[in-house]
Amino acid sequence: MSLLVTLGRSAVLALLLATPLLAAVEPSDAQRQVAVEVAESLRYGHYADVSLDDDWSRRAFSRFLDILDSQRAYLLDRDVATFRDLETGMDEALLDGDLARPFALYQRYHERAESRFEWLLDRLDEGIDFSFDSDKRLELERKEAPWAGREAALDELWLKRLKNAALTLAISDQDAEQVEATLRQRYEGQLSRLRQTNDEDVFGLFMSAVTGSIDPHSEYLSPRQGESFDIQMRLSLEGIGALLQADGEYVKVSSLVPGGPAERAGALQPADRIVGVGQEGKEIVNVVGMRLDDVVDMIRGPKGSVVRLDVVPAQAVDMTRSKVIEITRDTVDLEDQAAQGEVVEIARDDGTHRLGVIKIPTFYVDFDAWQAGEEDYRSTTRDVSKEVERLQAEGVEGIVLDLRNNGGGALQEANSLIGLFIDRGPTVQVRDARGRISLYGDTESGTLYDGPLAVLVNRLSASASEIFAGAIQDYGRGLVVGTDTFGKGTVQTLNELSHGEIKLTRAKFYRISGESTQHRGVEPDIRFPSLIDPQLIGESSLDNALEWDTVREVQYRTYGEPRQYLETLRSRHRERAEQQPNFHYLEQQSALASRLREQHTSVSLNREQRQREVEAREAEQLALENQRRRALGLDPLEEWVDARDEADTENDARDEEPVDRVQILETAQILLDYTQLEGTWRYAKGS
Repeated sequence: MSLLVTLGRSAVLALLLATPLLAAVEPSDAQRQVAVEVAESLRYGHYADVSLDDDWSRRAFSRFLDILDSQRAYLLDRDVATFRDLETGMDEALLDGDLARPFALYQRYHERAESRFEWLLDRLDEGIDFSFDSDKRLELERKEAPWAGREAALDELWLKRLKNAALTLAISDQDAEQVEATLRQRYEGQLSRLRQTNDEDVFGLFMSAVTGSIDPHSEYLSPRQGESFDIQMRLSLEGIGALLQADGEYVKVSSLVPGGPAERAGALQPADRIVGVGQEGKEIVNVVGMRLDDVVDMIRGPKGSVVRLDVVPAQAVDMTRSKVIEITRDTVDLEDQAAQGEVVEIARDDGTHRLGVIKIPTFYVDFDAWQAGEEDYRSTTRDVSKEVERLQAEGVEGIVLDLRNNGGGALQEANSLIGLFIDRGPTVQVRDARGRISLYGDTESGTLYDGPLAVLVNRLSASASEIFAGAIQDYGRGLVVGTDTFGKGTVQTLNELSHGEIKLTRAKFYRISGESTQHRGVEPDIRFPSLIDPQLIGESSLDNALEWDTVREVQYRTYGEPRQYLETLRSRHRERAEQQPNFHYLEQQSALASRLREQHTSVSLNREQRQREVEAREAEQLALENQRRRALGLDPLEEWVDARDEADTENDARDEEPVDRVQILETAQILLDYTQLEGTWRYAKGS
């Protein structure tokens, strides 16, 4: 008779869970060798002046602890004290390839975590108290909390965490049986994955501490990770078109691939957290606490298949407000990312004005066709050129280039695109680790378009987008409008190691004015409100990001002085924003979201109090939404729903100016103001 029949399914599972599957992990000879190679790469190849000394050791040790236990929920103070020698010994461990102590620290964490998940499952076996009448609160962020001195203190913390998890599910309309089943699945899954940890996983965590203590874009890639990276660089990845990053025990959306399935669906946004993944026709699996690469593997799949994601929206005021969305997996080709133009009409007292808008999702080039010598290969510059010519033929008075959510791409395309709007000149400076500066620029005479220009950016405009916007601003060639950009001003190269690869920061971008785009990004001439929290998304939100600095500016001619009109342009913009319902909504919603994030540092474990807090926050959001809808002549909503929900399709169909559209229209208004002001000034000068 089989073990399953004799003991029953639950007993077999309990037996399996009670059997530790992980023997003591030991570093391999290949990993010891790679540690030495990584040390050499960092010391002699990184852009920054890297010294692997005691100061660095302290940073790396602290980061290793944060990677293992960022919320101070597993390790005790005496555990950390046992490994204090690594505060000054991480450098020797790396330089000598002596990984015994870092691996031992992981082993201590592993034992604590394994014991904690078993403890949680025991509490579930004893039964959960569903009264939820406690007056206690759970602190949400414990990164700066002291290490617990006694296990009893962690027991109290985890009882609160268990209570909070149960309450969150209960408020989401799960009954007691469903709550227990969901939590059991979560903790059994986390325990099972923990016990599957191997030496490559541990080495990867150690390497993350090593490279992440220097800058956030340098990283060691294991052979498995290197393969995934290559797939992404070839754009042949079949999935949803979203870049993900670990955020504590959650997986967070960092950005969307332009033209990808997720962006086209419109249901997923940066800073959303994915708490569950399900395949088509199957139940959703809770992924809280799951490793990032495992979550990515679950989301990835064949073209045409459907993945279901349980998502907590970035703007949600409570983790109880998750929603299930479906996305059909697909590949991304150049056509999906191609620049597209349109004409918008602005009605004023003196008549209707036509302005062009060109959306540029990314800086792309069909490298294969280009290298093959094909004359009609696709690229950003070529596609934008066609759109500019078409818009000029339609008699537009100015052109807006929309670089929102453009995460960059081919540097050569950013350089050549600038050349459409200037007559020769430098575009960007690149400084390498030795301090040598290479100057890139437009060498072709003449311009395709010399009329009024504005560039619209947001927090997700990064890298090549920032180079383009910065050059247009420095040349005085046009206005930059929107929010501070991402601040990604570094260059990485990928180098092979004896085992795996290393992505290393090797250079830094600088504007022709000498200012770096790193960390600060490009600051707009006229600022729009943003619903993206810069503390969650952007270079400045990343640990150990390289700092902003300057080099010597280069010689270049300017094409105009837009800044002399900024005071007037800003004044007119503010007047319109106050009268425009959608823009007014954006400003108020941005302020509300910022205030709620500052206030939401803990959650009540009392069901009635928790419900009141959630309802109060949602009431504020509902009031703002209905204020907007009434101003637009739409019927008010009876309850708060996320802006991406389709709960009121009939009303939304009447909304001719959706919230995300207002930034385009207002940028066109600003450009029209600028065009008229500059025309008056030139007329007064007799030019």
